[in-house]
Amino acid sequence: MGFFEKLKKGLAKTKNSVVAQMDSLFKSFVAIDEDMLEELEEILISADVGAATSSEIIEKLRDKIATDGLSEARQAKKALIDILTETIGEGQPLNLGNGLSVILVVGVNGVGKTTTIAKIANYLISEKKKKVMLAAADTFRAGAVDQLKIWAARVGADIVSHNQQSADPAAVVFDAISAAKNRGCDVVIVDTAGRLHTKKNLMDELAKINRVISRELPDASRETLLVLDSTTGQNAVNQAKEFKNVADITGIVLTKLDGTSKGGIVFSVKKELGLPIKYIGVGEKADDMQPFDAREFVSALFEN
Repeated sequence: MGFFEKLKKGLAKTKNSVVAQMDSLFKSFVAIDEDMLEELEEILISADVGAATSSEIIEKLRDKIATDGLSEARQAKKALIDILTETIGEGQPLNLGNGLSVILVVGVNGVGKTTTIAKIANYLISEKKKKVMLAAADTFRAGAVDQLKIWAARVGADIVSHNQQSADPAAVVFDAISAAKNRGCDVVIVDTAGRLHTKKNLMDELAKINRVISRELPDASRETLLVLDSTTGQNAVNQAKEFKNVADITGIVLTKLDGTSKGGIVFSVKKELGLPIKYIGVGEKADDMQPFDAREFVSALFEN
């Protein structure tokens, strides 16, 4: 099964809930009127698109209807699909240079951060033919290191970890970079603590890790990816705003899109955060995460 088919299957809950409501609405209105647009906005809000983003989408649809002289509901549906695609914006590829690159992965515990790292590693290894080193720097969560070791073996990635609980994450990153250099790796992916006792602790820990990376790989291409759980809806957007205050986030990874009937979070993430969605996950298997493509996503939602 290709990823587009997996995506369609993974988005089934959202499609059966949100898109089904939209289709029913468009069928019940032959002509476009204000009642239809108001109901459409309510559907978007209920799908976790967010009130502000939903309002902006409907306003753009009103402008499109007026500018293009649209009169039929089916025309409004086509215009809406174009606006939704534009709202997400294009996904951006990972910033990987010719030398050793670093991907720092952050996110609260429970969002699927460690498995996301493994899935990105799997994609880089299998699709991009990269040699990947994992740095098990989430030393605060019991079992995180062991979990990453299991995934590393599954996907064929190298891994560096320290044996003791609560080891210094920055020291783990230093050793991982050294090992990556020696073994001719292309990418180092760093797992970080999901949450420390305070925001300041988290900020200090990330700053220490970033100092090590800057010192050891001053010219390396770098990414800081924030992992968000799609099933938490607008709470995920609020989490992202908090992380933006403590880390230089370069992109978003959305997990568990197959577990929610409110996949509208995809639209509000880009609009409210101003950050590109780089990867999406629609399942538990290693190959159930792929780079994000806006048109493919919207097509998977609306295509029969």
